[in-house]
Amino acid sequence: MSDEHNPHFLGCAGHPFIQTPHLDALAAQGTRFTQAYTTSPICVPARAGFATGRYVHEIGFWDNADAYDGSVPSWHHVLRDAGHEAVSIGKLHFRGRPGDDHGFSREILPMHIIDGIGDVKGLVRENIPVRKGGDKMAKLAGPGESTYTRYDRQIGLAACEFLRRQAQPAPDAKPWVLFVSMVAPHFPLTAPEGWYDHYAALDLPLPKLYQQDRRPHHPFTDEYGRVVDYGSHFHSDDDVRRAIAGYSGLVSFMDERMGQVLATLTATGLASNTLVIYTSDHGDNLGARGLWGKSTLYEESAGVPLILAGPGIDAGKAVRTPVSHVDCAVTILEAAGAPALPRASGHSLVDLAHGGTPSRPVISEYHAIGSTGGATLYRHGPWKYCHYTDKPVQLFNLDDDPQELHDRAADPAARDMLQRCAAALRTHLDPVDVDRRAKQRQQALLASYGGREAALARGDLGFTPAPGTAPAFN
Repeated sequence: MSDEHNPHFLGCAGHPFIQTPHLDALAAQGTRFTQAYTTSPICVPARAGFATGRYVHEIGFWDNADAYDGSVPSWHHVLRDAGHEAVSIGKLHFRGRPGDDHGFSREILPMHIIDGIGDVKGLVRENIPVRKGGDKMAKLAGPGESTYTRYDRQIGLAACEFLRRQAQPAPDAKPWVLFVSMVAPHFPLTAPEGWYDHYAALDLPLPKLYQQDRRPHHPFTDEYGRVVDYGSHFHSDDDVRRAIAGYSGLVSFMDERMGQVLATLTATGLASNTLVIYTSDHGDNLGARGLWGKSTLYEESAGVPLILAGPGIDAGKAVRTPVSHVDCAVTILEAAGAPALPRASGHSLVDLAHGGTPSRPVISEYHAIGSTGGATLYRHGPWKYCHYTDKPVQLFNLDDDPQELHDRAADPAARDMLQRCAAALRTHLDPVDVDRRAKQRQQALLASYGGREAALARGDLGFTPAPGTAPAFN
């Protein structure tokens, strides 16, 4: 797993200039799901959904101050309890307090939320002030090393060492699972010099609909852009291109680290009987429509790359069936021969890769930073319905309009489909009730940390520090 990898920034996805040779090779060896989604387009709830195989409204870890604590069973718990070795290396973004049991046999170099409480200011959902530190996105874009790139190098080396040790398992050993979780291409957009220079030398295009007079406006994204004001600190096209070069450099840097791990898997002889899943916790808008970071329901943010490779998986195949991170838990346990996860919402990716019919909806939710009301994405065939509890809905037909250039919500010709999507969503959840539950939990957490003023005084966490480094508050 990487962090914040826009699903379009893959060579195998047809990107015009990104270099991801190792992930492209993995896709050529296996099956790529072209319409995959995170359970939430922000780190902490996304990772809770991935761990438990359930949607955010089912498990209640809502935002970046409400992290997974092990209280809901995960695929790691099931594996460990059934006698399998389940090891994580790298970023988890769980609560991480003393006594928390996240279910892994071992956690190597773990990154958890800061102080076990995370981004408390994100709990404020009314009269939200502009966050500080928004200048970091533009200011830190450029060549160099960051604490994150150094951390990812450690993660890659530790993963290779784990695999070398697994090359000679005990005769009666059960299948093991290794979760390698890197931070790139998450900002800061500081990329190793060689990769940054490679992309900076190109004639990089501006992001989709970036120009002021071309940007679509919706109250949800306008509010997010006001509160998380990364965009106001990009003063020129050169600033934007510098950020794109930094992000692209981090994608290629991450691809190198993943290639290092995959090469070790092959060199140790383990590749022939190992199932590999590659994905990211969520995507990144990267300037599209003038938006930066994640936190929206657009494909750049809520979509994720997802590749499945290994024994029995068709090579060079692309599957358009919408899939979700909840499907990963089912797939991991199935591959290991472990018991099923109780109440898991997912469907086997192996079955879906072979043409199976999904038995669950695909949903992504947002109840976090910069939003006054809940946002819910629901896939209904080619249609993508976006419900906002306090703002107008959106509707896109991704077969006809994969770039999401035409919101059909107000189109009379799509009125029947809009109603069908709204009704279909409500067979799975009540968005208004979910919003109420999220805010009730957030208000209780906020009160436990001293209330609104105490949260605002704590400051804005720019990004979670890598292990052994100091937090960056403003």
